[in-house]
Amino acid sequence: MYRFSNALIGFLNLLTLLSSIPIIGAGLWMARNKTSCEGFLQTPLLVIGFVVLVVSLAGFIGACFRVSLALWLYLAVMLLLIAALMGLTVFGFVVTSQGGGQVVDGKVYKEYKLEDYSPWLRNRIKDPQYWLTIKNCILGSKTCGQLASWTPYDYQMKDMSPIQSGCCKPPTSCNYNMATVMTQDQDCYRWNNDPTLLCYECDSCKAGVLEEVRRDWHKLSVLNIVMLVFLIGIYSIGCCAFRNTRRAETDYPYGENRMTKIRPRWDYYWWRWLNDQRERLY
Repeated sequence: MYRFSNALIGFLNLLTLLSSIPIIGAGLWMARNKTSCEGFLQTPLLVIGFVVLVVSLAGFIGACFRVSLALWLYLAVMLLLIAALMGLTVFGFVVTSQGGGQVVDGKVYKEYKLEDYSPWLRNRIKDPQYWLTIKNCILGSKTCGQLASWTPYDYQMKDMSPIQSGCCKPPTSCNYNMATVMTQDQDCYRWNNDPTLLCYECDSCKAGVLEEVRRDWHKLSVLNIVMLVFLIGIYSIGCCAFRNTRRAETDYPYGENRMTKIRPRWDYYWWRWLNDQRERLY
């Protein structure tokens, strides 16, 4: 009799198989688009889409057509995915545990310092090629253009996103009206009124981007945990389907004795000879 676990695994893998098609389509569409922000996500989307497609296809064939090899490959890849997702979640929590911003007196928004974040994130965002891609994304999104019409009162009463706080204005501590020269934050000297420059090369801008990453990762971690529970449940059902498939291939009903003859273990005759020699001695 066709078992429930096989039917359930086949149905779930059919759903994931269909869901991989729009993921791959989105990646291919981004490959045609030349904007750096969308091209930045192209490779991860294509990899995820093709992995989901292959794994779902193996699970669907193995469960519905009772192909034990396909199910075995499906379970092996699923185990690797569970381990990878678990490691990625733990790694994300470790590298995003620091940061959070600093309160500015008399302001609603916060300001962010690059040294408050983990060394791994700092080294990553300091890479020139990586930062150039992110900077082009910020310029293309026109995030700083939203502050062009702000009045001094707005700067006192309105909140800003971490990127707006770090990239679209100089640090609050900067003083450009001093008659005497005093040492200030290095970002104060990097600031430029040119709309294409502003504070995009400031450490505060990099810190604002890292804060956005930190917030997004904490939201994503909730989804990762839900996905882990879901994948572990699917893996358990897949193990049952694999057992049913192997049992169906042997043409024996569950519980029937399939032993045709008894063969002694490899060391049986050796132990028997040893006992005979011992009995002769005594």
